[in-house]
Amino acid sequence: MAFGRLERSPGPQPMSDINMTPLVDVMLVLVVIFIITAPLLASSIRLDLPRSDAAQPTEAPQFVTLVVDKAGQAFLNDKPVTPAELAARLAEAASRHPDTEVQLRADQAVPYGRVVEVMGAAQKAGLNRIGFVADPAPAAAAAR
Repeated sequence: MAFGRLERSPGPQPMSDINMTPLVDVMLVLVVIFIITAPLLASSIRLDLPRSDAAQPTEAPQFVTLVVDKAGQAFLNDKPVTPAELAARLAEAASRHPDTEVQLRADQAVPYGRVVEVMGAAQKAGLNRIGFVADPAPAAAAAR
């Protein structure tokens, strides 16, 4: 019998490369968590506000629609009115809510004098907030 060394096969060599796949997976999960929680952190201040009778929610702004068509006919909230009825209804709206806004829509063919008459009726009634409503210009005309 011969005594000798047994041939050994070399063992597995140590791995010298880092597997990046698990690292990338963990980092993507952390990014997703950060993206989801970041908006919540901005509004996370919890307050217990004091109660007060003076801090009542305000009503939505009141307005009436006043339309003057091509013929000069006035319409208040889409109902035709005479000049006397217009003055009475505007005065009634002013007595209910003094901050009521008048949204004036007048056809471009209406003479300026008629528009001034309607505005004067609103101001006599006590409604000083008047807004002029117009359609936006078409895109082709605005580009010129």
